[in-house]
Amino acid sequence: MRKVSLNSPASELNPPEPEGNAPDGRRAVIDTEYEREVARMYDEKQNDFNLLLGKETNLVHHHFGIGDFDRSPGALQDESAIQRRLHELENAQTERLLDLLDGLGPEHRIFDGGSGRGGTAFMAHERLGCSVDGATISQYQRGFAERSAHERGCADKVRFHFMNMLRTGLPTATVDAALTNEVTMYVSDLTALFREFGRIVKPGGRYVFATWAVDESGSGDEIIAAIDRHYACTMHTRGAYLRALLESGFVPYHVAQMDEDALPYWELRGRSEHSDTIEKLFIDGYDTSTIAYLMVAAERIGP
Repeated sequence: MRKVSLNSPASELNPPEPEGNAPDGRRAVIDTEYEREVARMYDEKQNDFNLLLGKETNLVHHHFGIGDFDRSPGALQDESAIQRRLHELENAQTERLLDLLDGLGPEHRIFDGGSGRGGTAFMAHERLGCSVDGATISQYQRGFAERSAHERGCADKVRFHFMNMLRTGLPTATVDAALTNEVTMYVSDLTALFREFGRIVKPGGRYVFATWAVDESGSGDEIIAAIDRHYACTMHTRGAYLRALLESGFVPYHVAQMDEDALPYWELRGRSEHSDTIEKLFIDGYDTSTIAYLMVAAERIGP
């Protein structure tokens, strides 16, 4: 993979976090009915499967996994073994995403949009040594992640903010890279999101992301609609991602479609006693090429 030079020292960030509309006209962190719906969903999601999977490592993710599992007769029959392997697949997914940030180090700063309970941010710091600023519109998630940062002894390097990634309030060109891990489907306007990332990422910096996307043909509408309803999201097409990146000053240099790597996670999760209807939807979606699993890296160009 081509290395991108990121030699500028990271600036200290002091992001504003207005609870309501600010006197100077800045929009509130949560400013639309949809944002309120998403924030409420994650504020109330305090005893979920994600928390169960990360209980042993205190790495709690809100994304899915990649890789395979032992399919031999008698393997992974115990619920605890299933959960352990699912968590390993989640971590493997994050490691693959962090491969796209190879070359960053302690002198660099990453912005993690939609940071959730902090799993990706902690792994980024522990692997690369960089500072990380995470943004979430869930006060519960922010508090959970901050407690975890103190427990892990990295609160001075990994910080979490009640912040909307569409309008961060961060100074221009002050982060070396931005990442999002399966959160872009919660934004209706990808160009607005990527333009904000293009504003805060230094020229020559990177934006890397993992996401599920949908086929441009419009096939599989029932599967797409059911997944969107389940997660209160709106999936975008692969073409929409490319167009939004180019319109926002990013040039993709790594695009991987990883459907075969993503499918086993859902097959294994279907064996769990906590499975529900969503597993079959994703399995059918990948089997019919209705949905696709993407990992993308793009370089911020321009002055």
